[in-house]
Amino acid sequence: MKKLDNVQKDLLLTNLDEDGKLSCLKAFKVARLIGMKPKDMAEVTKSMNIKITNCELGVFGKIKFSQLDDNIYDKLSKNFAQEKKVECEIAWYTARDKGASLRKVGSTINNSDIKVTHCQLGCFYDEEFEKYDDR
Repeated sequence: MKKLDNVQKDLLLTNLDEDGKLSCLKAFKVARLIGMKPKDMAEVTKSMNIKITNCELGVFGKIKFSQLDDNIYDKLSKNFAQEKKVECEIAWYTARDKGASLRKVGSTINNSDIKVTHCQLGCFYDEEFEKYDDR
């Protein structure tokens, strides 16, 4: 279990939303600020009774998404065979492509049959089998 010092705790706590939760994007920011790997953030926040929320890919949280983008769907589908699953990191890389964005990729995943696996923050391994309420 990773222990945070007081400075690290303060950095984490100052990035919480009004409900006392840490958004997906802020969890990446906080990991960088406190010198920790993103994959350890779920363990750290859980130990402090803080929930990570608003997954940018729509796995959990309350982000509103637009519609599926066929071009992004086609790009994502190149990363899976029969099972329509894509790793979180691959989805983020896809968002860096020209014409894509994280919100467009999240909208496409959220409005399709694609499932996300291997959360980069450590919140879940396989979304299909591990449902979380705001974690």
